[in-house]
Amino acid sequence: MSIEDTQKHTLSAGTAFDPPPARKSILVRLVVYAILLAALGFMVWRIYENQQAAKTQANRQAAALMSRPVPVQVAAVEEKPMPIYLTALGTVTPYMSVTVKARVGGELLPVKFVEGQQVRQNETIMNVDPRPYQAALDQAKGTLVHDQALLVNAEAEYRRYKALYEAGVVSKETLDADEAAMGQYQGAIESDKAAVENARLQLDWCTIQSPINGKIGLRLVDPGNIITANTTNLVVINQVEPIAVYFTLPENELPQVLRQLATDRQMVADAYDRGDVHKLATGYLLATDNQIDTTTGTAKLKAVFDNRDGELFPNQFVNIHLIMQDRMDALVVPSAAIQSGQQGAFVWVIETDASGAGKARIQTVKVALSEGQVTIVDSGVRSGDKVVVDGADRLRPGQAVEISAGPQRSGPAGGAGQTPGENLFSAPQTGAPPAMRPMGNGHRGSDKRKMK
Repeated sequence: MSIEDTQKHTLSAGTAFDPPPARKSILVRLVVYAILLAALGFMVWRIYENQQAAKTQANRQAAALMSRPVPVQVAAVEEKPMPIYLTALGTVTPYMSVTVKARVGGELLPVKFVEGQQVRQNETIMNVDPRPYQAALDQAKGTLVHDQALLVNAEAEYRRYKALYEAGVVSKETLDADEAAMGQYQGAIESDKAAVENARLQLDWCTIQSPINGKIGLRLVDPGNIITANTTNLVVINQVEPIAVYFTLPENELPQVLRQLATDRQMVADAYDRGDVHKLATGYLLATDNQIDTTTGTAKLKAVFDNRDGELFPNQFVNIHLIMQDRMDALVVPSAAIQSGQQGAFVWVIETDASGAGKARIQTVKVALSEGQVTIVDSGVRSGDKVVVDGADRLRPGQAVEISAGPQRSGPAGGAGQTPGENLFSAPQTGAPPAMRPMGNGHRGSDKRKMK
């Protein structure tokens, strides 16, 4: 075999056993893809394993938390008489107010009162210098005496001339002239009497008396000043026992008030302070105005309070609770216990088993009236049920609880915690209470409570 044949045989053998370059490249790609898929699958598996482990750990922690009691603060549902009322912002106004002015002018003498004291009707409080008016009275009296003497002389002249006329000595004209002169003096005397009465009245007006029973204010003019009749303000007297409060109600609440007022002439009205926490006085509704204010859609009402303890002061702002009815068996819970959710208003009720362990459950309630610290409910709870007032944000249905005496962090709708032994229904507030939350039908103002 020649060398050329040997080379051809070698080339023929290499072509028969070596793979082509294209097939080798596909195999490499497949191997690389398999390695990448395996790595990706391993990463997915590791992530899944980590998620499962985290979920298992979270379930264990949740189970541990569920088994661990949550400290809460509770209050018992009470059944007691509660009033159903309408509220409004009112202004305290004197029952009667008088601005004292002198009816005569002159020098003001030292006053007869102490600023701020109570004065009685017809009690002397000031004096104007009476000497000029005493002189005018004496002058009027002198004029009266002078004219009375002239009348006596005219009457005597008339009698003499009448006798002479009857004897035929004088004429009828002379007798008529004497009679007319006597009539003039009679008229002058009547005028003099009126002048005397006027002068006496002016003198009496020099003594300034209180026209009403009331509390006298600060002196507006000092003694020694020359005052002008019917112009200068001397002092203001306000009658504060009794005292009035004017307030307004929306026109849609007026019909029920008028019906109640027609059947019960003594509708009770309670006055509370600006914070609507402390009751100041109890009175009654006196009357309503005879028209509605078209600019505000409200009607003005007037309540009267005896104010013997002086709790109400003129121009003071108060909150009026107009009692519409007294609910004798109302179910009352602290407002801090009322929560809101998709199912509506609800409370967390604590149920205890034989061992004394407590668990929380959700109980929907129907709210009749919500007012600051307390809420009246129509249904959902019973008297004696324990409801959570603090710590509700950490509760779940079936959660074990531990009743705590100390205050806890309140939830979104919770209130401040109470100290041991403190009455949840009458604890004082440091600020203004929350606005009323009437349930059911809407109302016009946030400060008006609705009656169910």
